[in-house]
Amino acid sequence: MSVVLTDDATVHELNLHYRGFDKPTDVLSFAQQDQIEGFPPPPDVDELPLLLGDVIISVDTAARQAEIHHVSLIQELELLTVHGILHLLGYEDDTDDGADLMREREKAILNL
Repeated sequence: MSVVLTDDATVHELNLHYRGFDKPTDVLSFAQQDQIEGFPPPPDVDELPLLLGDVIISVDTAARQAEIHHVSLIQELELLTVHGILHLLGYEDDTDDGADLMREREKAILNL
């Protein structure tokens, strides 16, 4: 897994190219194991560790959100990293139930 800290412009470009959203966002996750129709599945090699994928975080957006939520930039980056990793593990926040479950998992992880 990789975690990339970058700026709004880079995240905006990735969000437009890969998701079709013409705006920056706080975190993007690109799962390594996602199956793409028409392409063979990723190899499953027992001897190698599972590659989860990539988490891309906009530090610009994280800084604005940290100020809004009255937390430190580090705390916001921790939350976004956990959020991105949960996406790589298959959690979704497109539905109310999914978002609630994701928030519960984020809190549990960050409170360890």
